[in-house]
Amino acid sequence: MVEEQPTYSLVVEMDNAKSIDWDEIGVALTALAREIAVVSSAGLARPQVVISHGGRDEDAASLRSSITIEAPQLERVADLIFTACPGGRYYDLKNNGILSTNGDIVIFIDSDTVAESGWLPTLLDPFQDPEIICVNGYTYLSYDDFFSRTFALLWFFPMPEADARFANKRAINANNSAFRRDWIVSHPFAKHNGFKVSCTLLTHELRREGHKILNVNARVYHYSPRGWRFFFWRALVTGRDADRKFVELKSPSRTQRIVKSFSRWFTMSWRTMRRVTGHARQTGMPLWQIPLSLIVGLAFYSLAFWGQLSFAAGLVGDEIEVVPDYVGHS
Repeated sequence: MVEEQPTYSLVVEMDNAKSIDWDEIGVALTALAREIAVVSSAGLARPQVVISHGGRDEDAASLRSSITIEAPQLERVADLIFTACPGGRYYDLKNNGILSTNGDIVIFIDSDTVAESGWLPTLLDPFQDPEIICVNGYTYLSYDDFFSRTFALLWFFPMPEADARFANKRAINANNSAFRRDWIVSHPFAKHNGFKVSCTLLTHELRREGHKILNVNARVYHYSPRGWRFFFWRALVTGRDADRKFVELKSPSRTQRIVKSFSRWFTMSWRTMRRVTGHARQTGMPLWQIPLSLIVGLAFYSLAFWGQLSFAAGLVGDEIEVVPDYVGHS
């Protein structure tokens, strides 16, 4: 008797879509359609693609129209489900999307990440082992100019090549991971004031329960952040999030938090120097730009240090982190 293959659903959040253009979203969704077609040709059932957005129910028609224009292939290979979470932030949209899935496996990919060839089968294949709960893919930043190359070097994603050790030390990629539905439904991303804290907390929860997180070479690239306004804001919120993670996983002691801000400043500055000098050639960065890239990277983590220190010392209140209007469209 042939064993029945598991079904799967995909959740695409639309929060990140606010910072990129629809033609870029179209590239991501077209790549997604290509990957679904590949696994469907291998015998897997037609999946749901759940589009989780922060608008109202009546916005579904407009979203469907835009997707049909930019990525018409998607509706041919998957059932599109639109679910609204008015005012929802990034992780809210993911949790909202989970509730509309019906597959045995739930896959997360973002509206600003583009799957490489072979991504979906690589992410799904490990679930043939019933012990596997979570499979984590490989996400890296794309780059095409000085600032995007610098972001790729100092960011928390690994480089496209020769960076497996760094990739394996990361928390779960919320933009490129898959879970058994029965587990993720009962363990949604934690509600938290932080900007990107919940994936770290979910990683900790998996490990605390004794589950292995299987890292695989299911590759996607994430569009690079743009603009100095985003650079400034993201550095400060990175620092505040670092303190939030320390409080959740280590200690709420204000003294220890302040000490940690200094030690993390040193660690991240040293890491930035190593990564810029060690990987700059991989990005195609000219030699003369490397010192400038170092300065930018060290400035980023100096701002992050101030964000962490001021938060740990109580100079800044614990407010819900949202992308401010001044950051603008990339």
